[in-house]
Order: sequence, then C-alpha cells, then structure tokens
Amino acid sequence: RSIHSTKSVPIVKGNDPAKMEEGEVFAIETFGSTGRGFVNEDGECSIYGKQFDAPHVGLRLQRSRQLLAVINKHFGSLPFCPRYLDRIGETRYLMALKNLCDSGIVTAYPPLCDQKGSYTAQFEHTIFLRPTCKEILSRGDDY
Repeated sequence: RSIHSTKSVPIVKGNDPAKMEEGEVFAIETFGSTGRGFVNEDGECSIYGKQFDAPHVGLRLQRSRQLLAVINKHFGSLPFCPRYLDRIGETRYLMALKNLCDSGIVTAYPPLCDQKGSYTAQFEHTIFLRPTCKEILSRGDDY
C-alpha cells in the first residue's frame, strides 16, 4: 500500500516492470538505521491517512461519521497523527478512528522499525521527471 501513487521505487529489486516516465512525480523515501538495515512495521500506530479513493461506506457509528467529516475538513488525504486531532479539539475518537480503519476509509501507518534497540530515520524527497533532467521539488536550504 502506498500513500503516494500507484508506482513506487522499492528499496530492493523486484519483478515490477513499471518504468518512470517523463512528467511523473515520485516520492523517494530512504531509511537509515543503526541496526541491520531492514525495516518492518512494528509498534503502536501514530500516523493515519484517509484513502484518496476511499470507498463510500455506510458508517453505522455516528461518531465515525463525525470524525470522517473532521478528517475531510482538516486533512483531506494528507497523513495526520492523533496529536493533530487533539489540537483541533477532538476527544474520544479512538473507537471511531478504528472503525474508519476497519472500513477501509482510513489507513493506519505503523512505525517502521529495525532490530530492537536500534534507531531508524526516514528521509524523503519529491522528484519531478522533466524532459532533460530530474528536478527535486522538496529541496531546501536545510535538506
């Protein structure tokens, strides 16, 4: 599953025949680790995101419908963490958030970890493939 697009740039070689093409935008994510260098999903989830093409599901819980309206208004399909919900005044939303995840409307993105006791960091750049070059859109003075 991807929060960026249908094409991806995997960290290991696979059998995906997809090619990068002119005019496309890619998120390039790299992970550094003090461990073995292999990350996997582990631990309590702290990042969520509404699916861009989320199915229309009849939500039975009123609180889930309310929370979905808040997510649509404040975040759209951008990832968010529970702390952001707290900051905009939302309370008692954990069951509704779980319901939205179980319904396929919101996806939970657990932390990516390496071996126990190691540190893991993620870096990301967004690139645009122009006819004659690759432009890094996210490049700034500090990164």
